[in-house]
Order: sequence, then structure tokens, then C-alpha cells
Amino acid sequence: MPTYTYTARSRSGSKEKGTLKAADRQAATQMLLQKGLQPDKLTEKAKGMSFGSGVSLNKRVKTNELLIFTRQLSTIVSAGLPLLQGLDILADQTEDPNFGAVVDAVAQDVESGETFSDALRKYPRAFPDLYVSMVRSGEASSDLDGVLLQLADYLEATEDLKRRIKSAMTYPIVAFSMILLIASGLIIFVVPQFAEIFGQFGKTLPAPTRFLIFLSNIFRTWIFWISLLPSIFGIIFLVRLYGRTESGKYNIDALKLRLPVFGNLLRKVAISRFTRTLSTLTRSGVAILQALEIVERTAGNEVFAKAIREAADSVRNGETLADPLARAEVFPAMVTRMIGVGEKTGALEIMLMKISDFYDSEVRALVDGLTSLIEPILIGLMGLVVGGIVIALFMPILQLSSIVS
Repeated sequence: MPTYTYTARSRSGSKEKGTLKAADRQAATQMLLQKGLQPDKLTEKAKGMSFGSGVSLNKRVKTNELLIFTRQLSTIVSAGLPLLQGLDILADQTEDPNFGAVVDAVAQDVESGETFSDALRKYPRAFPDLYVSMVRSGEASSDLDGVLLQLADYLEATEDLKRRIKSAMTYPIVAFSMILLIASGLIIFVVPQFAEIFGQFGKTLPAPTRFLIFLSNIFRTWIFWISLLPSIFGIIFLVRLYGRTESGKYNIDALKLRLPVFGNLLRKVAISRFTRTLSTLTRSGVAILQALEIVERTAGNEVFAKAIREAADSVRNGETLADPLARAEVFPAMVTRMIGVGEKTGALEIMLMKISDFYDSEVRALVDGLTSLIEPILIGLMGLVVGGIVIALFMPILQLSSIVS
């Protein structure tokens, strides 16, 4: 029997929302009228598919949308308003219609008697495991508003870190692409004009000039582009296919950590993410083994995920967390020793947050340093490429002028 979601008004004019099961739309309307409700909106509910017109419950939600929702819901709950009323308010004012539909569906599930965490678990593309686990711990400890505030702080710190990494990566990619476009334009369109002039000299051209004309002739042939593009796409496809295997993903992530400059940045980001996530989970009351399972899935790098997975197995067998992390030789000694001190003193979550704050500052300093260092390097590279092309083009002209003189 299909389930219908409805928005209706009572005889007093108040707005009501809910769900009901009926054989068809007409039967659902009749049931509402018998309850004294005048239906305004009646929609057949299909979870995971569409919800209303042009809206999906199975689309990924942006972190920024989730952050705003979490902070606003924390404020509403801490102000003493009922959770269901807060969800109704946020469902109406959420800018993303897909996320608004998800929040509305969660509100209806809560109204039908489910717990908030169980309702959230039905929509994993909107609410990740970490989010659901922390909400469940907040419900168990009757501190939902405090846990929501911790979640908002965590999401805000994570989003800020992503923005910094994205800004550090975007500039060199764009600048390097511009260098390739300028060099390709000169080789394809400018060099052939000079090559026609040089052909009239009747002299042997310098080696750099001959090499430049050779490149121009290759770039101007359609066979080169027909063979180049499929080769690039083929390599990308094979790398992605290899990356889907367990060993391939591990080897690619290990290679990323060995990259010059950027490898160190990725390592610091992974350590910061691990410690902040684990600290947030343990501070909200999530059990350490469950927290490690969640952290493993959100590590973002298979090398760190493997080390966390092995550490979880060791903790399950009665070991401390610091010892297996130290044996993995992935985390710096400072990190494992501070974790060990936190375990001995009973302040693990505080120590983890201190480590995360330290590595966040390290990432900020490294990103700022990269930004200031990459700019002159790319400018020098552009000057080297363009200047090399210009010098190779003018070398025959300079030789000719010396012969004439």
C-alpha cells in the first residue's frame, strides 16, 4: 500500500504535516477529510527516488548546506523549541530544494515515532555516518543541542580546510594550463610563419630552431591530435580502473604522500582530519571502536585508513591506541606520544583536539608558503618557455645579420 505525505489545514486554520497509507490518492483524501483536515498538498512518497516535482531525496548535500542546517537546528533546540517544530522551520527555509525535501522527510519520520538518528540514517548521502552516530549519542545523553553545536564546529573546520587546499591547488593548475596554451599557440601559429622565412635562407638552421620547427610540424598534424587525445583518456581510464582495486588505491595514495611539497601537505591534512574527527566523536560519547570505524571511512587516504583499521583491531584485542599507530610508521612520533599521554591521563579527546589545532596551523602556514612560492616559480617557468621559443626563432635572424655585416 503506497504511503502519502500531506500538508493540510485543520478547522481552526492551523497547518499540519504527516504521512498516511492508503490504497490510492482518492482514499488518502477521504481519510484526511474524515479527520477534519482539508488537504493542501498530497504526494505519493517514494524513498530514494523523487519527492515532489523535480526534487530528489538521493542527491548529495553540500557540506556548507549541512553546516548551516546543523548550526540553526542547534540554536533552535537550545532555545527550547521542539525538535519537530525546528525541522519544519528549516525544511521551509532551506535554499537547496533537494535538501529541504530530505529535512521534510526526516520531520515526517520523527512525527511518526522514529528517533531523530534513525530518521537521519535513511538518507546517507545527506547525513554521513559520523553525523548519525553523534546525533545518536546526543539523544542518549539528552544533550542533542550540545552535540549539534560540536557537529557544526567540526563541519566548519573541515570546510575551511577544504577551501584552503582547493585554493592552494587551483592557482598552479590554472597558471600551468595557461603556460601550455600560450606555448602551444606560439608553436602552432607563429613558428610556421618564421619557418617559411627561414626556408629562403638556404643555410643550416641552429639546433634549437630545427627542434622547434619539428615540434610545430608534429603539433599541426591531425594524426598527432587523434593519437594524443585517446592516449590521455585511455591513461586516465586505466589509472581510475586500477585505483578501484584494493592494492591500486593503496599504491596510488602512497604515491601521493611521496610527492614533493604536496605530499607533505596531504599528510598533514590527513593527520588533522583523523585527530579532529576522532576527538569530536569521542567527546560526544561515541565508543572508541565505533569511532575508529567511522574515522577509517572518512580518512581520505588508504594508507592512513589501513593504519587506523589495524589500530582498531589491536584496540579490540586489548591494546592501547597509541602503540599500533606507532607501529604503522604513518603518524609522526609526536602524534602517537601525545595520544599515549591522553590515554594515560584520561583526556584523549582534549589531546586529539590539540594535535588537530597544531596541524591545522601547519597546513595554513604550508598553504600560505606554497601560494607565495608557486607564483614566482610559475612566472619564471612562463618566462623560460616563452623566452626559449623567442630565442630559438631569432637565432637564425641574428646569424644572418652577422653574415651580412
